[in-house]
Amino acid sequence: MSGFTLARRERHEIEVKHSRFLALAGPVDSPAAALAFVEEVGDPAATHNCWAYRIGDLYRSSDDGEPAGTAGRPILAAIDGQGLDEVVVVVTRWYGGIKLGAGGLVRAYGGCAAECLRTAERSELVQWTQCTVHYAFADTGPVHACATAHGAEKLEEHFDAGGARLRLRLPADRLEALADHLRDATRDRATLSD
Repeated sequence: MSGFTLARRERHEIEVKHSRFLALAGPVDSPAAALAFVEEVGDPAATHNCWAYRIGDLYRSSDDGEPAGTAGRPILAAIDGQGLDEVVVVVTRWYGGIKLGAGGLVRAYGGCAAECLRTAERSELVQWTQCTVHYAFADTGPVHACATAHGAEKLEEHFDAGGARLRLRLPADRLEALADHLRDATRDRATLSD
């Protein structure tokens, strides 16, 4: 996993021929979270609540009664066009009395979603991994210093007659550097395992 998601929820509103379009977007980490967002922000009083999400290889979209392909797919295209992942966008439409036609709907839904995402603050997606460090009591200080230096979160630590075990969670791309640092800091006495 790599790329970017949204740092927080975002919104953007436009009016097209008296119809009001409101895009609400947010970061999500599962299809269930995406559908919960859709349920939460959709307006039952609105004419349509169209949406799309992308979470890695998983994606879904809904035209919510608009002509097929005129709302959900353009919203998904806006997410992909901005290079975002783990994102859901709901574009709610309140009909203003003038028909927009298929092309107009595609431009309105896709454009509203794209502008919402274009101006949004982004957050880098990080792939996490876990590992266990086995070490002697004498190496406790250097092991903890190495973990901190590589942005590792300490999950649990156990001590017994044979030494200590420290379970860590850290960005996957830092695991190799942590292993090298531990080897140097403990003169190869600390070992790393899954």
